[in-house]
This record gives sequence, C-alpha cells and structure tokens, in this order.
Amino acid sequence: MKDLFERIIKDKGPLGKWAKQAEGYYVFPKLEGPISNRMTFNGKKVITWSINDYLGLANHPEVIKADAAAAAEHGMAYPMGARMMSGHTVFHEQLEQECAAFVNKEAAYLVNFGYQGMVSAIDALVTKHDVIVYDMDTHACIIDGVRLHAGKRFVYKHNDVESLEKNLQRATKMATQNNGGILVISEGVFGMRGEQGRLKEIVALKKKYNFRLLVDDAHGFGTLGKTGAGAGEEQGVQDDIDVYFATFAKSMAGIGAFFAADKDIIQYLQYNMRSQMFAKTLPMAMVKGALKRLDMLRTMPELKEKLWENTNALQSGLKENGFDIGNTNTCVTPVFLEGDIPEAMAMVHDLRENYGIFCSIVVYPVIPKGMILLRLIPTATHTLEDVSETITAFSSMREKLEGGVYKRIAATMA
Repeated sequence: MKDLFERIIKDKGPLGKWAKQAEGYYVFPKLEGPISNRMTFNGKKVITWSINDYLGLANHPEVIKADAAAAAEHGMAYPMGARMMSGHTVFHEQLEQECAAFVNKEAAYLVNFGYQGMVSAIDALVTKHDVIVYDMDTHACIIDGVRLHAGKRFVYKHNDVESLEKNLQRATKMATQNNGGILVISEGVFGMRGEQGRLKEIVALKKKYNFRLLVDDAHGFGTLGKTGAGAGEEQGVQDDIDVYFATFAKSMAGIGAFFAADKDIIQYLQYNMRSQMFAKTLPMAMVKGALKRLDMLRTMPELKEKLWENTNALQSGLKENGFDIGNTNTCVTPVFLEGDIPEAMAMVHDLRENYGIFCSIVVYPVIPKGMILLRLIPTATHTLEDVSETITAFSSMREKLEGGVYKRIAATMA
C-alpha cells in the first residue's frame, strides 16, 4: 500500500511540472492597477489582452459607484445562508426576472459561480437512464459535470454536425433501451478558439432526433446578437435553446451566473441543484451590482459597438500580416504558432518585458503538442493604438520564433 501523497509529490501533472520555472510569471501572474487596457506587470506598463472585461465595465465609474453603494448599505455578508433557507431577497428575484427577459426566456435562476453551477446543473438535469452528447472542446466545467453522470455519454468532434448526428443515432438507441432522454451540450462561443457553436445546425437536428439542448454562452452573452443576448440571438435560434447559461464574470465584469429556461425547468433546478441548495447565496452587493451592469448592457449599445470596432481592427490587422487566427467569428482572438513549451515561455517573456504586451499563453495539454496559442481578448477599453502596437510587436516576435531565437534562449535556461 502506498502513501496517498507519494504519487502527487512525484508527478505534478502536465502543467505542474513547470511550476518552478513558470509560477509567478507565466502562471499566477500579478497584474496590478485599475482593470483596463493598460495595467502594470512586473513593474512595467503593459497592454493587457488577457482579461474578459469585454464591455469595459470593470472600472466604469457608474459600476464602481453602484458596487460601493450596495456594499456600504449591506456589507458583503447579507443575506446569509442558502437561497432555500434564509438567503432569498426581492433583489435576487428581480435580477433573475431581468436576466430571463434579456435572453428571451420565461425564467432564470442565479448561481454563485459559473463553473460550480454548470457542474451541478448537468448533474441535476440527467439520471442514469439518460444519455449526454457533448462537443469535445467544451469547457472544463462541462467536462466535470459530464464526469458525474452515472449514465452513458458520447462525445462528438468539435463543431462537427455529422459527428453529432452519428452520436445522436447511438444515443437514441441507448436512451430508448433505458427509457431515458438525451441532453446535447454545446458552447455558444468556444473560449479558446473563438468559434461560435453551430447552434443553428444543432437545432435543425431536433426535427430528426428527440433531445434537449444546453448551451454555455459565457463568452457570447453581452457580445453577440443585436441586443447582446448571445450566440442564440446571433444565429436566430434563441427560442430553441432549452437551457441557456451565461456568466456575470465576463461581459458583466462581476461574480455569479444564471441559467434561463421554461419556468418548469428552472423550478426543477431550484429544488435539485445541490451546489445552490447547500451553498451561501450571492451577496447583495454583487446582486445589486449585477442589476446595474445588466441595465448598462440594455441601455448603452455603444459599449458593444466599441468592442467590435476594436475586435475587427485587431483581427483584420493580424490576418493582413499573415497570422493564423483560425476560424474565430467572435471577439475571442487566437493566434496559432508552432513551437514547444520552452520556446513559448521565452517568447512570452520577450513580449511582456521588451514589447509591453500581456496576453494569455496556451500550450499542451490544452492544445496539441508542438502548437502555441496566444489568446487575445479585445475589450471596449482598448484603443486602435493598442492594436497597432500589438501587431507590430507580434510581427517582430514571429521573426524571432521562426529564426530559432527563442529555441536558443530556451536551451540556455534548461
């Protein structure tokens, strides 16, 4: 018999094994100062492309004022307890009603955190008799929710409708044998590559197969669609999404999330989602702050317009300069390069220290070996000057990468 911790000490995991070289700089970095397009990292000003503050609300004067007023009135504790027991207020109800109306659903239910909420919602929606069919590139919170499922699950190739249909055929056979149902899960926007989920094509399959659709629209809410109601609105199929999920942590620059669906489904989640039944409710300061943010989403379309002005400038500039940004059709802007993890670390160090560019780096095991993904998140606070500086820096960086400069630097650090 082994000590439980023996394996943990020896095997830190695919990312943890780089902790000595990476911690405090490449992972767990400290960005300081007001959240904006330019912040301070390692004592230097950098253009910040790694924060999901799409609409620039994080440091907006009206938001800060609303948050401060709510905190001054209620503190950060009220209400205490879980919603079912002692943590329920009219403001929680108001926020749910307004969220539901914004995304064109009958009802909504608040959750404390998007990750926690998604895991728990999947667990609540299905039994061991049901079958889950999900996109292979869905977010980790969906993967973890699926792991809890005691029944059968099938994964389909990313955004591949033909693969989805093949798996629906398998799921239909299995669900029929078990007298269960089928839950299909996709994202509205895939946060790494920036592609919208093919919701319109998925919905069309409802004519041939009996399933319900759950959509995680964390990156689409507030950024896509005429009103900002997300990927479903953008693709004209919002009414066909059976359970819609969005977070407050991106476009709303806050904490919390919500599910929206028909009243019967939301009531079921209220009484069966263990993450909410046994957890403290959202503090009032966050609820009132979210109400203010949602009102700004409704009444200030210029925020989304500025976001897309910056997004279009960044993406068109990168493509014109020969960069591979994949198939993104959202604000999420990936830049795909070839190289190993040590090269990626040397490259990002150069970008941050010598060019003043701070963006997220994604490497194996999140993406295939030999690939480097630099993910940029444009916001309404960025400027066209930020875009121009970044493209110039990226062009210089690419020359060094292709010329083997970062490989040589990495070799000296090994």
